[in-house]
Amino acid sequence: MANDAKVSATPAALDLIAKLAAKYGELMFHQSGGCCDGSSPMCFQAGELIIGDSDVLLGYIGGMPFYIGAAQFAYWQHTQLIIDVVPGHGGMFSLEGPEGLRFLTRSKLCPL
Repeated sequence: MANDAKVSATPAALDLIAKLAAKYGELMFHQSGGCCDGSSPMCFQAGELIIGDSDVLLGYIGGMPFYIGAAQFAYWQHTQLIIDVVPGHGGMFSLEGPEGLRFLTRSKLCPL
């Protein structure tokens, strides 16, 4: 993964993405700016979430598209998002929930 990518994933996240893809097929991710569940990256089967005009394709992790809401993109435009995995339960609609793990967004400031 290039260091200048707007979104990347840790090895643990990539392992979980591969496991979920084997189980569910093509996936997609969305990071919104909502509270609670909306502030975590959510994993869906491809096409399960309708992408709107206010969503930005930030890049790909594990070969799967990662979208972010435009308002969040404006807020985080000078950061690299690093998707990681931690124990716990994520959003109730996110596919990793039954695995006892949840995706977590970390960030790193990018040079201007």
